[in-house]
Amino acid sequence: MVFHMKTTLMIDDTVMIRLKQEAARTGRTMSELVEVALRRLLEDVGPAEQPGPLPSFDSGGALLDVADRESLYRAMEAR
Repeated sequence: MVFHMKTTLMIDDTVMIRLKQEAARTGRTMSELVEVALRRLLEDVGPAEQPGPLPSFDSGGALLDVADRESLYRAMEAR
């Protein structure tokens, strides 16, 4: 079973003129031409590319052990 969906599109006047001319020239409906164009556009998109690896950085190591409250308080007071 084939379903068709009716929708409204806002199309630039110059594009619409060319679409009507092409439909008349080829003996096809404007809907057929738009559907063919959309199918070609969507087929060309293809699958999304996989992103590359995330960058990594060397932070230079920890300056203090955050589990050691006393050293953490001393570091905060030294500011």
